Amino acid sequence: MLVRELMNSPTVTVGPGDPIRQAAVAMHAHGVGSVLVTVDGVPLGMVTDRDVAVRAVAPGLDPGAPVTLIMSEPVVTIPADADLADAYRAFRRSGVRRLPVLSQERLVGLLAVDDLFLDVFQRYADLLGPVSWSALQDQPLDEGPSWAPRARG
Repeated sequence: MLVRELMNSPTVTVGPGDPIRQAAVAMHAHGVGSVLVTVDGVPLGMVTDRDVAVRAVAPGLDPGAPVTLIMSEPVVTIPADADLADAYRAFRRSGVRRLPVLSQERLVGLLAVDDLFLDVFQRYADLLGPVSWSALQDQPLDEGPSWAPRARG
């Protein structure tokens, strides 16, 4: 499976000169926990809700200050046509929770660790469904599992 098949798109972005407040408002409006700081579709950094709280609000930074003061950089990215195994490696090596996805060096989406979890859980459920159904059909309901003690009458 390729990254593009699992990524979220479109992404929420702000410009490097945009105020911290605008980044927070964008996160709230779109129900996301991060925004990418971009110029012409090229990611420069990322601002998370935690960055706003810890790097801006806690130290009393002016909400009108530019997002570049609190953004995390450099941004670890992944190509849209990369295999998910590459994404797993990128997450493991970098320690980040979100990877901007690029196509021709331009931002096209975002892949989060949570997206991989959801994919794994869905695959697991897809495997368990037929196995569970098969197990239920193989055994009469009133007898219980073969290892369970039998009632004596």
